[in-house]
Amino acid sequence: MYPAEFEYFSPRTVDEALELLTRYGDDAKILAGGQSLLPMMKLRIASPRYLIDVNRIDTLTGLRRAGDRLVMGALCRHTDVAASPLVREHLPIMLDAANLTADVQVRNRGTVAGSLAHADPAGDWPAALMALDTAVTIAGPDGTRTTPLDEFIVDAYTTQLGASEMVTEVSVLIPQPPCGGAYVKFEKRAGDFAVASVGVQIALDGAHCRSVTVSLGALGVTPMRARAAEELLQGKKEPLDLLDEAARLVRETAQPFDDTRGSVAYKRHLAGVLFRRAFAAAMDRARGRTVDTLHP
Repeated sequence: MYPAEFEYFSPRTVDEALELLTRYGDDAKILAGGQSLLPMMKLRIASPRYLIDVNRIDTLTGLRRAGDRLVMGALCRHTDVAASPLVREHLPIMLDAANLTADVQVRNRGTVAGSLAHADPAGDWPAALMALDTAVTIAGPDGTRTTPLDEFIVDAYTTQLGASEMVTEVSVLIPQPPCGGAYVKFEKRAGDFAVASVGVQIALDGAHCRSVTVSLGALGVTPMRARAAEELLQGKKEPLDLLDEAARLVRETAQPFDDTRGSVAYKRHLAGVLFRRAFAAAMDRARGRTVDTLHP
């Protein structure tokens, strides 16, 4: 099937893109990587009358360090993250997510910001970045604002973005060592959306867990934090004997639904299994042990 007819724009600045969004409102869509939008247009699930291609806006490209944060422009591709030495050294959980996202073609064109703006409940980036201190910068006709990721995503495929707004940056706090993170998912076939996914980020203080965050993906209408499991493990020394209880709390936090990928009971079981795998890899990385990137 072919998309419905639309008018195409290619602005060179954020201000130009915002002017177009303000002019056309809900009838317009931003095109960055297009890996979610274009298939939806071909199926006529989405039929924007105006397409605003931001790929020529140079200020939206790249990935850089700004103080204690990693900043990704709205055009930062999955492959940009995977190729970053900064990510490889400090944020292996993001490397996992980049390598687990779809296939090579999608990773070469798709963007991190676009994935967050799409807010697919089974998307890898929303789930993985929920385990980190992640903020989304939004530009609109009234200026810019920055919001935490867990507030930015409000429902399935729904975010705080207004009709005249666009994401310009995504930033992540760079964890202080010793620390480690991991993101794992279960999929029915390579490159598919997750049946369930879990991210774990750990910071150590000697033998104690200084902090632990656990995020869940494809286990509810939005990615979520398993806060009860986090509280159980927080500050504990050698918490391996608590993992059974933590996995139980993760399963209880999950809010999956029956679909073609599995039943509620099956997905809850997966949540516990994936948590244990992610926790083990994150702990090994925090202790300086080499763990291969978790990809199919």
